[in-house]
Formats: sequence, structure tokens, C-alpha cells
Amino acid sequence: MKADLHPDYHPVIFQDLTTGKQFITRSTAKSDKTETIDGVDYYVIAMSVTSDSHPFFTGKAQFVDTEGRIDKFQKRFGGRKERRKKPTLG
Repeated sequence: MKADLHPDYHPVIFQDLTTGKQFITRSTAKSDKTETIDGVDYYVIAMSVTSDSHPFFTGKAQFVDTEGRIDKFQKRFGGRKERRKKPTLG
């Protein structure tokens, strides 16, 4: 393994700003804010959305399509009675 090739890999806390939940892991990311847990210094990185607050993982605030695609089309264009004639060459 070559020396000085790999980036600095250190303990990090990713904190969800919405819920306040913290995820302890390791990363190359740094921040100015640090926190000490059990004698280990962690960089604290604030995240606006994590798996704790994202609608896909929580199952909340999902958009459900109640109308089908054909019904939407019929509602939008179904009332038209006019038909255009086929273009003629000539």
C-alpha cells in the first residue's frame, strides 16, 4: 500500500436536523463542530434529510394516484367531438 495516498478517515456523527437523531459512522467529511462520546472526538455533520426523516423510509406524506392514467386522459380530452380530416396530398 502506498503511503499518503488515502484520505483521512475518521469518526463522524451525521445528525438529522428535523428529528435530531444521530448516526455514528466513519467518513472523510469534516466540520467545525465536534462532540465527544465515550472519550472519542466526533465531527458533527448536520443533514436536513436522512433515512429517519425521508418520506420514502418513514412511509409518511406519500402521493397516491387515485385516478388512473386513462381516466385522466378522458377527463382532459374526452369531451371533444371535433375530428380533423386526414390531410390530402396534392
